[in-house]
Amino acid sequence: MMAGERHVVNVLFICGRNHLRSPTAEQVFADWPGVETASAGLNPEAESPVTAEVLEWAEIIFVMEPAQRSKLSSRFQPYLRAKRVICLGIPDRYEFMEPELIRILQEKVPRYLPRA
Repeated sequence: MMAGERHVVNVLFICGRNHLRSPTAEQVFADWPGVETASAGLNPEAESPVTAEVLEWAEIIFVMEPAQRSKLSSRFQPYLRAKRVICLGIPDRYEFMEPELIRILQEKVPRYLPRA
């Protein structure tokens, strides 16, 4: 990194199918200064499944539910060393880009992201 350049933090949002919650979070925080976002799903039918590569890329990992944190740990433990995994506690009852989901994400996520 050159002097004066800021480190970009790679942030991964994970839900079950990567269909509603995590893609919404990825989009909501895509323009956050100093952050690069991606999303993935833990279920076999996920739009973009969680892979070792995306976990290695991520510096901060958000899961939507406690069960997803457990599933992530049991399937990908070797790739989670020194990673921060944060559970947001957001149930699977929101539509993509639903205003209430966006409000909850904006309330819970920013405290973990770099300050602008």
